[in-house]
Amino acid sequence: MGISNHELHNEFPQFGELIDELKNNDPKFQEHFRQYSELDQEIEGLERRDAPVGDDTLHQMKQQRLQLKDDLYKTLVKKSNGTT
Repeated sequence: MGISNHELHNEFPQFGELIDELKNNDPKFQEHFRQYSELDQEIEGLERRDAPVGDDTLHQMKQQRLQLKDDLYKTLVKKSNGTT
């Protein structure tokens, strides 16, 4: 199984400029983005090294990443529609 790139700009290329803008100007988005990026890098590192981590732990980490990505996506959609 290949290792996917889950970097937010790759996940949502249509929101590239908005992601950059919110990273610089929205503290809540910035914090969620930081958490998402750190978790994504940790998961990718574990997968690349085939590190000894339990399936349940890896599954929980991926679920957390998915929840963060969902929250970030909702913010992007809301902001792109001009809603705050």
